[in-house]
Amino acid sequence: NPLRYTIIMNSHTCLWVVIGSWVFGFLFQIWPVYATFHLTFCKSNVLDHFYCDGGQLFKLSCDKGRFTELLLFLMSIFVLFGSLMPAIISYTYIISTILKIPSGSHRWKTVSTCASHFTCVVIGYSSSLFLYVKLNQTQAAEYNRVASLMVLVVNPFLNPFIFTLRNDKFTEVFRDAMKSCYQLLKD
Repeated sequence: NPLRYTIIMNSHTCLWVVIGSWVFGFLFQIWPVYATFHLTFCKSNVLDHFYCDGGQLFKLSCDKGRFTELLLFLMSIFVLFGSLMPAIISYTYIISTILKIPSGSHRWKTVSTCASHFTCVVIGYSSSLFLYVKLNQTQAAEYNRVASLMVLVVNPFLNPFIFTLRNDKFTEVFRDAMKSCYQLLKD
């Protein structure tokens, strides 16, 4: 119901969505932080990674925290699939709506608009699933670096390009700036 969006998503609803996501995010991180502080380390303190990932901490730890790893696995499944399901449902509705559009040109414009967002969602979720939904958090450190780069660098790097290049006003300003630069270089 895009025309009812401002009525459905009023400031009160928006506030509760923000508070709920903050509280949920905070409560879901209490156990991993608690478990990390209770690990004992007897090996080197050098991480074979470019940021402090949970799997790398488990790799350095002397503890065999199978319960903690199982709990983190279940939490990651719950969080990732809990947020992936609404996205899948949303894309199902979007695709069914796109298929109902009679004009081929309008359908193509809608698909091109959604495809860029869908690309970011696929990169983010596939990398996150690869990183966090596994029982043994210490395995495949070299693959974890690549997936971490996708989540931490590639996806955030692509987002501004994808979403600003879809904006007509930005494209117009960017084109004018390029023309001005060309004129300065030409003179």
